Amino acid sequence: MSTNAGNLVPAASNALTQALGEQQYLTFLLGGEMFAIEILNIREIIEYGALTTVPMMPPFIRGVINLRGAVVPVIDLSVRFGRTPVEVTRRTCIVIIEIENAGERQDIGIVVDSVSEVLEIPAGMVEPPPSFGARIRTDFIQGMGKVNDRFVIILNVPNVLSVEEMAQLTQTAQIGGVTGAGAPALPGA
Repeated sequence: MSTNAGNLVPAASNALTQALGEQQYLTFLLGGEMFAIEILNIREIIEYGALTTVPMMPPFIRGVINLRGAVVPVIDLSVRFGRTPVEVTRRTCIVIIEIENAGERQDIGIVVDSVSEVLEIPAGMVEPPPSFGARIRTDFIQGMGKVNDRFVIILNVPNVLSVEEMAQLTQTAQIGGVTGAGAPALPGA
């Protein structure tokens, strides 16, 4: 069930929608709420499975996967948001996101309940993040997209998947553990 995000949206469509001030987003469900990430950040979507747990990692790091020979850390986005872990079902997916860290590209996987669809949201239909009342940190929210009389939470990928912040949290988890020696760090951290 591997899906390359590039196959989801034709290239000509990408150029046209950007010229019109629209962005394309991959939407997904997490704990019954709809979230979105800009499609340009998505590398692929894979079926949940074959995860290797890594000792002494913070609870939001589910483990790592082998993606064509590369070690890719997998983040439970629900736990990252301070919620309960994602319950694995038939529809649970890992969305592989490409981020830039210190000038280098790195893949990170996020566990989501299910992937929904690719939506085009005009820039004029995106509201700024709420200053309060959100159920996740406001710096994790890029904006609130209005789609069919409902809001979709558009995530700020660099903040949600900040390698530096996750590395600090990993060190904190290691210090709180029995020993901090020998615990692996996140790739690229």
